[in-house]
Amino acid sequence: MSTPHTAETTPTPISDALHANGYWNPNWDPIAEVDKVWMEKFLNMGLHGKHVLDPKTFELIAIAVDASCTHMYAPGVRTHIRKALALGVTKEEIAAVLQLTSVLGVHTMSMGAPILLEEVAARQTTNPT
Repeated sequence: MSTPHTAETTPTPISDALHANGYWNPNWDPIAEVDKVWMEKFLNMGLHGKHVLDPKTFELIAIAVDASCTHMYAPGVRTHIRKALALGVTKEEIAAVLQLTSVLGVHTMSMGAPILLEEVAARQTTNPT
């Protein structure tokens, strides 16, 4: 009978490979320290797309994720742009992905501008000058 894996003995081949080839994000260190098994499952989930999507689509989506305002991981953007270019993706296609991804930040204004206008109006009502 084999010994069941514990958090200490569970293999982490994806994490190990990312460390070895320089693609490990140091921001993941605290997560891996808290639960390396969960981190490995998370990384495996991200790689699942490689088995379903064609390589160009996978790289374009990876660029969008890494460049998004909620992620902003420049080393990943660089890696995936290099891979996309090597696969024959054009500069214009990559630029289009970056342009589409940049729209994510518009919600800052669509949420904040109405609040600003409400607060300015409220201030003028309570303190007209």
